[in-house]
Amino acid sequence: MENTKPCANCKLRANFEKNPKSLLGRFWRWHINFCPGWKGYFTSLPEADKQALRDKYNFTKY
Repeated sequence: MENTKPCANCKLRANFEKNPKSLLGRFWRWHINFCPGWKGYFTSLPEADKQALRDKYNFTKY
C-alpha cells in the first residue's frame, strides 16, 4: 500500500536527500520538528519504517 500523505513525496524532502547541507535541505530538517503533516505521516508508518527514518534523519521527536 502506497502512502498518500504529501510528506511521502515532499519536494523539500527530496532536496534534503540530494544535499542535506543546502538551505532548503536544512529548512526541511528543521521544519519536521513541528510540522503536523510530518507527524501524521510519521506516526502512520509501521514501526520498522519509523526506525529507518529515525536513523536516516537523526529524528527523535516521536
